[in-house]
Amino acid sequence: MDLSNILAIAGKSGLFKVMSQTKNGVIVESLEDGKKIPVFANSRSSALEDISVFTVSEDLPLKEVFKKIFEKANGGKAVDSKADKNEMLKFFEEVLPEFDKERVYVSDIKKILSWYNLLLEKNLMVFEEEKPEKKTKAKAKAEGEVSEDKKEKAAKSAPKKESLTKQKSTAQGSKTLKAQPAKGGSSKNKGIGIKQK
Repeated sequence: MDLSNILAIAGKSGLFKVMSQTKNGVIVESLEDGKKIPVFANSRSSALEDISVFTVSEDLPLKEVFKKIFEKANGGKAVDSKADKNEMLKFFEEVLPEFDKERVYVSDIKKILSWYNLLLEKNLMVFEEEKPEKKTKAKAKAEGEVSEDKKEKAAKSAPKKESLTKQKSTAQGSKTLKAQPAKGGSSKNKGIGIKQK
């Protein structure tokens, strides 16, 4: 489940899916009614991916909380966000008993439950199996080695961009060559003297 393109916007109810980017912000579509609206860079909005819930030990990402609710509700709807305050608290304590009761308010629980039910209704509550990190690193390393081989072959076949020019011979009879960049080349080696007999 990718929550990085699902936004909660301050002052607006529900959730919004990012549709496209503009120069000054993004265009989002409401998950409730499908209306598209602009959200500007100075608007207070948060991606659900960036939201976490306070617990007594460490903050728990919202995605993990949604997984726990999904498991508790057996893949079905959670307690309605319009239900009694005590009913919501009881359900949330069963789902996440270690949540910080001093910093997580009933209004926060209400939002979490309404967001969960909305995502479930829109079939966005799909949990994918996490792949082990070792496989990803090994694959990236293998791809990196392949790209390094390609870089080496390209470097060997590419013509040199720098040319050596002779300086005037001195009275002692020795000649000094300086590396100077060809037109459009880099000047990394500029000023390095090579002595030639």
